[in-house]
Amino acid sequence: MPVRAESYVWDDTLHPIFQMNLPEGYLLRVLQEQIGPQITASPMALLSVIGRNMVGRIQVAAAGAKLDEPTPPIEVAELLQGDNSEEAFAELVRQHATSGVSGVVPKFLDAQSERTELVVHNKGTLLTRRHIIKGSTGRLPYIALNEHLCMQVAARVLPTARTELSRDAKALVVHRFDVDDQGQLHWGMEDFCALLGLRPVAKYDTTWERIARAARDHVPGATQLETFRQLATTLLLTYALRNSDCHAKNLALLYTRRSDVHLSPAYDMITTVVYGGYQHNPPGISFMGKKTWDPGKNLQKFMAATFGVSAKTQREIVEAVSDAVSETAPRVRDAMAQHPDFEDIGKRMLIAWNAGVTGLRARRVYGLPEWNPSPAFDGFSDPPRLPKNKAVIGRSEALGKR
Repeated sequence: MPVRAESYVWDDTLHPIFQMNLPEGYLLRVLQEQIGPQITASPMALLSVIGRNMVGRIQVAAAGAKLDEPTPPIEVAELLQGDNSEEAFAELVRQHATSGVSGVVPKFLDAQSERTELVVHNKGTLLTRRHIIKGSTGRLPYIALNEHLCMQVAARVLPTARTELSRDAKALVVHRFDVDDQGQLHWGMEDFCALLGLRPVAKYDTTWERIARAARDHVPGATQLETFRQLATTLLLTYALRNSDCHAKNLALLYTRRSDVHLSPAYDMITTVVYGGYQHNPPGISFMGKKTWDPGKNLQKFMAATFGVSAKTQREIVEAVSDAVSETAPRVRDAMAQHPDFEDIGKRMLIAWNAGVTGLRARRVYGLPEWNPSPAFDGFSDPPRLPKNKAVIGRSEALGKR
């Protein structure tokens, strides 16, 4: 939205750039609980609460408020060393809710606390000047540890957000990449929901083709090649890690001006298939009209035609991703030994990673030599089967029971 005299008109209450950080799910309920009837689900009302502390350079102050008002500090060192029980995490969310942004893992943005929670499966998020803080939930146990391990894989092949894990592995501190070393706003940031003019609830309702077109429209020619290589690597990582939660809000552009735009570091990488109810989810974003973990040669053809990444380069990326997964797998085993309650989740992660990498290297996809991963993938028993969802098709929840 370049500066201009003419007003920008949008067919919704808020423009996409303002909708990008509005709270959803768990955090929305916390805000309504804390502030009561004054705060409704109205986008404008929510923006008045969280607008002065959003990701990116755009900040909004309600009438009479100041943009530079300090937010309640969160002592990250204490958080990393503390016991991050769900109850304590919930209290932290309530204390800092007006600094929040949305998400499915409990998330928090830190201006510089202690503990974190979630009694429900939705994510909460606190936004501060320098960090995002995430907690684990009852339905998604050790999701903070899951993300930390996935981010370590990604960091070997991509620029990524830096993460730190708490001692009890239940809270994750993500260092913000849209601020400078002093925590001052530096980069503008727009996720692909905003760039495509989609409401946040439509984050899965797009395609890799549309994302590629948006990147081509906004990223200067000199940096497009690297941007598309990173998008290709991100797509291949979603297959290797079995991350079905890669959607339009988990991809973003950073910029200082229109001539200086690039893809943001990777963030929100999770192996989702290890949790009950998510084990059969397909990839979050489609390409060539399909969402499947078995793309065949179409994956290679698509990335060559849409991202301009040659088949040779794609094979090199797959090899690099394979090495990154193999090198990170021993850390999963270490976490399984250190946190016994994580053992079955860790097993499922290793099984998912093995299937993901092996699938990419298969003859009908990239046809690479047989993978010889680290011994960390061997020597453990099968985890218990995850429960299946029992969906009842064609029956409205509004109907009474017989």
